[in-house]
Amino acid sequence: MSEPSRRPRKPAKPYRRPQKDPVRILAFEALRAVDERDAYANLVLPPLLRKAREKGDFDGRDAALATELVYGTLRRQGTYDAVIAACVDRPLREVDPPVLDVLSLGVHQLLGTRIPTHAAVSASVELARVVLGDGRAKFVNAVLRKVAQHDLDGWLEKIAPPYDEDPEEHLAVVHSHPRWVVSALWDSLGGGRAGIEDLLEADNERPEVTLVARPGRATTGELLAEEAAVAGRWSPYAVRLAEGGEPGAIDAVREGRAGVQDEGSQLVALALANAPVEGPDARWLDGCAGPGGKAALLAALAAERGAVLLAAEKQPHRAGLVARALAGNPGPYQVVTADGTRPPWRPGSFDRVLMDVPCTGLGALRRRPEARWRRRPDDLDSFGPLQRALLRTALDSVRVGGVVGYATCSPHLAETRAVVQDVLKQHPDTELVDARPLLPGVPALGDGPDVQLWPHVHGTDAMYLAIVRRTG
Repeated sequence: MSEPSRRPRKPAKPYRRPQKDPVRILAFEALRAVDERDAYANLVLPPLLRKAREKGDFDGRDAALATELVYGTLRRQGTYDAVIAACVDRPLREVDPPVLDVLSLGVHQLLGTRIPTHAAVSASVELARVVLGDGRAKFVNAVLRKVAQHDLDGWLEKIAPPYDEDPEEHLAVVHSHPRWVVSALWDSLGGGRAGIEDLLEADNERPEVTLVARPGRATTGELLAEEAAVAGRWSPYAVRLAEGGEPGAIDAVREGRAGVQDEGSQLVALALANAPVEGPDARWLDGCAGPGGKAALLAALAAERGAVLLAAEKQPHRAGLVARALAGNPGPYQVVTADGTRPPWRPGSFDRVLMDVPCTGLGALRRRPEARWRRRPDDLDSFGPLQRALLRTALDSVRVGGVVGYATCSPHLAETRAVVQDVLKQHPDTELVDARPLLPGVPALGDGPDVQLWPHVHGTDAMYLAIVRRTG
């Protein structure tokens, strides 16, 4: 008998090495740093971009895409997690974090950018092959193909409960904020659906870069000569880089004569500097000065009046940042490493005191989108006693007739009005000053006497300010 014929085997496909995409690899590295080290993207991303440019891997368009991938993914993380959860057969907590980061980057490209579907999927699978391996890349491919079956609006209809049934959860999913944050912001803002939706949408927008021309050291005219620079909305020292840009490439910023500072932060410093005091006006205090933006502006304003600023900061490395920000100030100043709750100065030593206290940072979610996922409601329990202690120190540190500015980068009522009301009950020798006239030209400042700024109304971080005068 003749041997049965055998079909010739098809030759195996040669293994194709994954294509390395420097932009997406950098974005993945940034997300891993945020996840593994609790780092902030605004601190992690710039050195990564700088290193890539130095190696010649990046041009301006690459840097812009990497920045969009990182910030866009972080801003929409809650929504994207809900989409991914609907496309996998296990709880998200059982998906390895690096795999989830690759998936989130892919989902953002599919649902949050104009990148074509096939390009978004293939680029994400190639990234998975490079950073995860071929096996898990198949999982990424399968999940993203399911995600690609609907656009963002289609997914929101599937994963978000109707507004009429659960307003807070609807807003939380649609606008990618934790439910407790939605509730807290809504309580602080008041009003109906339109206002809170505008605020949550503003939190998810890319903020403009805002510069401050430090008085006596730089002028807004000098900064306005930069490409795409436009005047600030409210602060006379503010200049906005409407198309982003690299602040470190500007001479005045590199030399410390100007700095990057949100306009809301500038307004807080200006309001304290402009509040009327009774008697001398020679000694100013910034009691929580790190990292130094407000202190640098206050020191420059003090120098114009012949006053001296003492900038105090508890953390030594942050005190170093304050010293760097104040270097070159035209007038005298001093930087000390000191705990604001146990001050080394005598009571009644100052004419003006700013206390910009540590807080949850819920007013700066545009700039630090990952903070919304890290904060918990019980964080308020740890911040509250510290905030009250620092305000009490500020009131003890100012002389009779002087003023204190209590500020937070949070609109949460537990960190703003509740703190001020509690402390002032224990200090009958004080009075609240109407802060609204101290921000001339700024609209929609509420009923006073304190002031709450809003991203969707003023284009600033959600800074809070109360001005208090010692009366006895």
